[in-house]
Amino acid sequence: MRRRLLIALTVFAAIAVFAFAVPLSLTVATSRTQQLVLARSGDADRFANLASAASSTGDTRALADEVLRYHELFGDNVLVVDAKGATTANGGATIADPGIGAAVAAARRNQRPHAENQLTPWGAPTMLIARPVGTGIQVNGAVVIQASTARARADIARTWALIVLGCVIAMALFTLLALTLSRWVLRPLAALSHAVADLTATLPAPRAETVQARPPSIARRHGGPPEMRAVAESFDAMALAVADSVDAQRQLVADTAHAMRNPLAALTIRLDSLEPAIPDVAANTFRGASAEVERLTALLDGLLSLAVAETPAAFDAVRTAESDQHCDAVQVVADRFDAWCSAYASAGQELLVAPSPVHADVAVSADALAQILDVPLSNSSRYAGVGAKTVVGVETAPGWVTVAINDNGAGVRPEEVDRLITRFYRGSDAASGGSGLGLPIAAALAQARGGTLTVEPVQPQGLAVRIRLPAWGEQW
Repeated sequence: MRRRLLIALTVFAAIAVFAFAVPLSLTVATSRTQQLVLARSGDADRFANLASAASSTGDTRALADEVLRYHELFGDNVLVVDAKGATTANGGATIADPGIGAAVAAARRNQRPHAENQLTPWGAPTMLIARPVGTGIQVNGAVVIQASTARARADIARTWALIVLGCVIAMALFTLLALTLSRWVLRPLAALSHAVADLTATLPAPRAETVQARPPSIARRHGGPPEMRAVAESFDAMALAVADSVDAQRQLVADTAHAMRNPLAALTIRLDSLEPAIPDVAANTFRGASAEVERLTALLDGLLSLAVAETPAAFDAVRTAESDQHCDAVQVVADRFDAWCSAYASAGQELLVAPSPVHADVAVSADALAQILDVPLSNSSRYAGVGAKTVVGVETAPGWVTVAINDNGAGVRPEEVDRLITRFYRGSDAASGGSGLGLPIAAALAQARGGTLTVEPVQPQGLAVRIRLPAWGEQW
């Protein structure tokens, strides 16, 4: 890929340099050509005026002397002829030269001179400049200067050499920049490619059903350079293996929970049958063992619920099953208030409903929202403490509905707030009981429906659980 990138950058640089150098070179050649033409045209006009004055006085010696001195000084050939074509003054010009003859004939006919060709380092060694003698009404002769282009061509060649040298330097700088840029751009890509390949090599091969359900790879869908396609293929393989590994882990948790529920159920039945035969001295131990069995059963149920809730397939199933379902969050909160009032009263706490909108349609089924709300309500009644007050409210925002459960109970330490939705985590000051899976399950249920569940501290004490879900009619 570096070679292709270097070729592309070099071609682009060459086009840019060529597009700058060629017009500059042509401009230099045109300017030097015009400079030579203008200089020699002025000289030809001066000789034409001298020839016109000599034809009127009949004395051509001054004109001949001037032509000879000009030829000796500049090295250019000068020819002056009269109205009949006879030579008036000659400074090194060859009359038999067809070019000079054609220029004299054209000037005697008072024709406009043709535009001179642009000079180049390998151009013609001379240039003809012709002017008629006299006015436009009466032509009394012609002046032809055969100017040498050696100096002008040398100047053009020198300037073009400088331009070429500048182009070479510019291309060298561009090439160095391209090498640096390509190395800077492609080094992370090469490292990523090696890292992905090494990681993919350590992952187990995905299951056949996962491979069959695999969508078309990025490389096959979009193409691209071979190196990028190789990285895309490696990334697809890694993502497939990781997803398969995560699914296998979740399936293991679910299978383990299922497999352990039957022995626990049998153990519960046996403990229940043994209860009448337990002596009083062992009654407390027996009740503790029964409580631990019930706690383990609840823990396995939580693990199973969490494994199901966090499975990506469950997310898709929820989107499909509940795509057309919605409920009034205000009504669900009122129903849960009625269901939990007695539990809060028994715990010596107070449950209140904050002023809320009349309606708040949320894109979640009533059963799912009730299941999510039961978790923070249960935690509040269990851990907030006697005398605590819990307030449930509904808030609306464009596209979202938020249900907040705030309590002024004991709360948790500030450094533990963010860990409350972590699996199996319980506050260090929490009372015994509970598995630490309630809030993670509720968070997974909210996430599966396009929402979020967050826990925040309340000042001066207490906790706030905010459940944010899409409003009805929003895509999630």
